[in-house]
Formats: sequence, structure tokens, C-alpha cells
Amino acid sequence: MKKTLFLLLIASIAFAQNANRNYLSHTWKNNLLEVKTSDGTYRIKAYSNKIVETSFIPNGEVFNPKSHAVIKTQEKINATVSKNDNSISLVTNNITVVINKSPFRITYSNQGKVLLSEKNGYIKKDSTEILQFNLDNSEMLFGGGARALGMNRRGNRLALYNRAHYGYETRAELMNFCIPLVLSSKLYAVHFDNGAIGHLDLDSKKNNTLEYETISGRKTYQVIVGDTWEELVANYTDLTGKQPMPARWTLGNFSSRFGYHTQEEVEKTINRFQTDGIPVDAIILDLYWFGKTVQGTMGNLDWDKDQFPNPEKMIADLKTKGVKTVLITEPFILTTSSKWQEAVEKKIVVTDKSGKPATWDFYFGNTSVVDIFKPEGNEWFWNVYKRLINQGVDGMWGDLGEPEVFPSKVLTAAGKADEVHNIYGHNWAKLIAEGYQKDFPNQRPFILMRAGYSGSQRFGMMPWSGDVSRSWGGLQSQMEIALQMGMQGMAYMHSDLGGFAGDYFDNELYLRWLQYGVFNPIFRPHAQEDVASEVAYKDVHTKAKAKKAVELRYQLMPYNYTLAFDNNQKGTPLMRPLFFEEPTNEKLLNEKESYFWGNAFLIKPITKSGVTSTEIYFPKSNNWFDFYTGKKYAAGSTETVAVAETSIPTFVRGGSFVPMIETIQNTENYSLDNFNLHYYFDESVAHSTGMIYNDDGVTPDAFEKEEYEAVHFTSKTDAKSLTIKIATVKGRNFTSKNKNISVLVHNIKAKRIFVNGQEQVYKTFSEPLQINVIAGLGLISEIKIEY
Repeated sequence: MKKTLFLLLIASIAFAQNANRNYLSHTWKNNLLEVKTSDGTYRIKAYSNKIVETSFIPNGEVFNPKSHAVIKTQEKINATVSKNDNSISLVTNNITVVINKSPFRITYSNQGKVLLSEKNGYIKKDSTEILQFNLDNSEMLFGGGARALGMNRRGNRLALYNRAHYGYETRAELMNFCIPLVLSSKLYAVHFDNGAIGHLDLDSKKNNTLEYETISGRKTYQVIVGDTWEELVANYTDLTGKQPMPARWTLGNFSSRFGYHTQEEVEKTINRFQTDGIPVDAIILDLYWFGKTVQGTMGNLDWDKDQFPNPEKMIADLKTKGVKTVLITEPFILTTSSKWQEAVEKKIVVTDKSGKPATWDFYFGNTSVVDIFKPEGNEWFWNVYKRLINQGVDGMWGDLGEPEVFPSKVLTAAGKADEVHNIYGHNWAKLIAEGYQKDFPNQRPFILMRAGYSGSQRFGMMPWSGDVSRSWGGLQSQMEIALQMGMQGMAYMHSDLGGFAGDYFDNELYLRWLQYGVFNPIFRPHAQEDVASEVAYKDVHTKAKAKKAVELRYQLMPYNYTLAFDNNQKGTPLMRPLFFEEPTNEKLLNEKESYFWGNAFLIKPITKSGVTSTEIYFPKSNNWFDFYTGKKYAAGSTETVAVAETSIPTFVRGGSFVPMIETIQNTENYSLDNFNLHYYFDESVAHSTGMIYNDDGVTPDAFEKEEYEAVHFTSKTDAKSLTIKIATVKGRNFTSKNKNISVLVHNIKAKRIFVNGQEQVYKTFSEPLQINVIAGLGLISEIKIEY
């Protein structure tokens, strides 16, 4: 009876829709609801109880089933269709879709709560097509890709055209990742499943209207729901794909600049890192590896042997030091490059309408672009990468992949330039990822790119936020960009630490950016060479402080690698907005600086010069402890805290486990044979859990292949004691060793300590309290602390 009343209520809600659209008939067959109207046909299907897809096919068009974003197949669920005199309803356990016959309208709800509805639905204009929806007047909107607009993006009309914004600071309306995805504070998302350029209007006219406008292509969208923000993101990444586990070394420190001119310079730089004992895992070579000049050489895609006389030896020597080599590549083939004639003869570049190679001018020279949508172009480009990987290169940097300049007149094998512009970077990453799977199946690729599309995360893409200004304004926009992209599946969004564009010399800015970078998915200082980006090239005082940030990054490697595993399995962002825990707290919906780093850490970057104190809200779910001083802050409080020169405000959730190691020179030395396990005791936390995930750091799909181990931690607190248990599990194909663990319990005044039932004798109890145990297969280590 309740469901019937609800459906009648939905049918009666006065949301306007196209008055000229009339219902004609419907069918329900093979879990597909087809609704024929006077101007076209709707195809509605449920991927799951929490994802429903709707496509509109105008009369005279044929349904295009190809999606560049979606990989999910329909689950077997108990979806039903019912009807009455004036409506048809598709009902799942969560989402209900009601199609009102007259006046015609479609409404989506989740467990009785109306989410949104089509307003005028499909609208055909002279040169564009629109899908239009009703919004309620209270919801906040997120998404639309990487932009600097404020967390709540409602009120903006967003261009969907991937484009670089050189030197941006606090506002950037259009950037390199234009994802046609809208997320609502009502805990639903709408993904417009079409790669062509267009616009996403988030109620810019302030008439409670959401519009997706495109030049051509599919009129398909998915409505996704979740009971929590984490679940909503998990469902979206179920739809579009999960990020593979990165190689462990990619979570370390990169040496990078624009750029290293010679082999000698590369070798000297790494020697400097190692002489100073500064951890480093990789060096990135910008465009001088294939040419002496910035202009005129792009597209050579091979070593300049004058400047790099023996690259194979250089790469091999770096590897003996535990340092990987990453090379920049671009899809542009200049007419002055050494590869131009080959590209023309093999017909692997884009064309004009006459079928000849299309060329145009841009900053780097007269050029064309590899047609990666053409099998021959795809194979040719992959063979470039294959040759470099066989030389020992461990990572690929794909730059200018918007593509940076891509005239509308250009034709590709997949359509006109404007039809494929936004999916070029996406398919470029796919080309590399699939090449690795075919030819290097035992390696995890590193694919650094600045342009992509919905679902690019499934190819292992590591996105970065483009050519940000080397300024305080540039730093101030980075948290928003990373948090928003994490909500949209691209959880490894990060910035050029220290800022890229300009010669602004400010060591305070540099240090604050690196201190923020410790709690970023990727730690990669990079800049124009006017001012050194590498820690190893800083003055002695700045170097010492920056080195501390790099060392902390490595000490947190077990924690960070486990965050990567959580993202791989569940899609959970590494950086998370505070409103993930308090979704109805309107103040937090606009918070764009403080954020969670995983579940344990609360981070507040310092984004202005000379700051000695800052105000911080401590989420109400737990009490919090200063990571550096141990000071306790009450759940739900707002406090002014002192800011140190050597770190940014960092707090740990009460009841959290934080695994750490001692500093290592690079991840070649990574081991869990000995590690520290910090536990932040809070007597208000009755029970908590934690975990370290571990594998060899290189094998793709190690978890699925059962080539892994996991060390699990639990805590239980009662009125007089704390009990911590540690147990190890492993996949059947992994060899696990016993581990020496130093358990460091913070904020507890112990009276007696027992390990596996045996009381331990201590002359004094330190802060933190240190207890050494051995963990391994078949061993359950138990610590009991009476207080």
C-alpha cells in the first residue's frame, strides 16, 4: 500500500516537461523498458539497484550502444515494471523511475525520496541537442571535471572542452579534464555518457534547471545513488571502472623539472639526492630528451644522442640505484620532426576532408596529431612506447593530450575533431594500458597525463592539475581540484608541487606546497627551470626542512599503499572532503581546504604567507590528536591552533591505527619485516580496526592473483583496559614472513601491560607507550593494557 501511495505521489508532482511529447506505447523485455513517444524512444535499464541508465533516441536516429565510459554489465536484480492508467514504473530495491503518460514526464527517486526529473527532457536546437532536468532549490552540485570554482559549482555554465589554462591561480573555469558528471548533495549523481564537446549548465539561470548540451552523439545518461558519499563514488567507479593498483615506487618522491638537458645533468641530479640522503624513486625527463630546443623537435620520439649519448646505460645505472626513468611524450608530430615523413607514409596522422595529413601551427611548430583511433596509428604509437620500455623506461608522461590545439576541421577515424576531442587523452591512456597488458603483463604502468574523460582511472591514469602558477594563489586552488576529481573517480589528481609557471622565488611557498604534498596521492615537485624544483638543489636551510617532508612521505608508505588498495577495491578517494562524514553540514559542503587523508588523518594545508595560527573544525565523529604534539581536540569543536614552520596542521582520528616505517632511500629498500604501528587511544572509541595491505609492489592484479598479505589490527576498549589484536592473512600464492612490530600507543596512562597473556615489566611507561610484538601467519598477537 505504501509503495502504491508513493507512486501516485510521484505521478502527481508538478514537474514540467515537453508539452509536445506524447506517450504512445511501452514494452518490457530482457530487463529493458522501451517507451515510445511522439518524437522518439526511451530505453531505460537498471545496471543495479543503484544505477539506472536512460537513453533517448529521436525519431529517425538509430541507438548507438557504444560507451567510452561505461564498462559495467547489468546485474541480475529483481527489477519490475508496473503500470496504471497514467503511469509506468520501473522499480528496483532503491531507484524507482516513474514515466507519467500525460503530461509526459520522467521522475527518479531513491527509496521514496525524489531526486530529479526530466524537465523538457530532449530538446533539439539548430546546432546542438539538450537534455534538461529539474533541480530542487536547496541542493548543491559538484563535478564537471577539474576546475577552480569553489566546491559548490551550482550557478556555473561549464564548457565541456578539455583545454589547458596556463598559469592559473584561484579561479579556472575551464581546464584539462571536462567530465560530464554531476554529483548532488542529495547523494545522487548524473553521468552524461557522451564524449562530444558541449556544455554542462548547473542552473546558471537560477531557475532550478540542469542542462547537458552537446554538438552530437548519444543522448544517454545514468542516474547513480548511494546511501553515503563513499558508496556513491563506489557505485560510479563500478560503472566506469576502478583504478588499478599503482606500482609502489610511484608513491615515492620524483625528481622533475622542465627540464634536464643532458645525460650528465640527469646523473648529477640523482647523485646529489643520494649524497644528501634525500629519498627519491624516479626522475622525469621533459622534452629535451628528444631535442635540444623547445620548438621544432616535438614528434622525434627518440633520443637526442648528442645530449644523451648512451641512454640505455644511463637508465640501467639509475636502476642499480633504485631510481626509475620516466619520459615525456606528446601526440603531436611536427612537420620538422624526424618522424614526420614516416608518419605521412604510414598514414598514421589525422587528416583534412581531402584525406591528406591535416596540419596547423601552434607554439611548438607546424604539426599534426597521431590518429590513435585508427588501428595503424594506435599500433605505431604503441611501438614507440614498446621500444622505450624495452630500453628500460619505467613510466610514461603523456603531455598536451587535450589535445592542446585540435582544429574543428580535422578528421579522425572515429569522427570529427570536436566529437573526439574530450576522449583523446582517455584513449591515449587506454592505448598504453592495453599495450602493457599485451606485451609487458608483469609490469604496472605509470601513466601521467593532464587530460582525460569519465573512466580514465581504469587505465591507471595519474592525472595532474596542469600548469599551475608558482604562487600562493596557485596553491590555494589545489585542494578543491584534487577533492572534486577524487569524487569523480580520478583519485590520483595532484599538482606540480611548488607550482610550475613563473620564476617566483619563495621558499616558504615551496615548503608549504611540499608539506601539503606529503598528504597527496603523488609527490612530484616540478617547475620551469628558472627556480629549481628539486629538494636536492635548494639552499641548505630550505633543503633540510624539505627533506623532512620527503622523509615523512616515505615513513607513511605502508599507510599510503593501503589507501591505494582501498581505492583499487572500492573506488574510495585518497583525499576526501569533510562532508563525506557530515553530509548534512552545509558549512562543510563548501569547505575546500581541510580534508581527510584516508580515514585516519585530518589535514589543513597552509596556503598563505606568514601564517602562525589557523582555525580548524574537528569533525564530530571522533576526538582528534595533533600528529606532532599529541594534543587532544574534542569532536565537533572549532579551535584556533598554532602553525609551525616545519609542518602543516595534521591530526589523527582517535582510535586509529597508523602503520609507519623508518625512512628509506627509495622503495627498492621497502620492507615490512620491521615496522611501527601507532595507535591513538581514545577511551570513547569502544572498537576500531585497521590494516596494512602488502604485495610485491609491481605485479598487476596481485590481490586477485592471491599474491598478497594483509596484517589486520583491532582494538577493544572497556572501562579499565585496552586490548589490541594483530593477525596476518595471505593469498595462497604469497610467501609471508614474520614481522617485528613496535606498537606505539599514544595518550594512555598504563598501569599494567600483558602480551599474549604474559605480563611485561616496565621500569617506566613512556609516551607513546612502546610494546614490541611478533606478527605472522598462525600468530594472533594480543596486547592488553590496563589503565
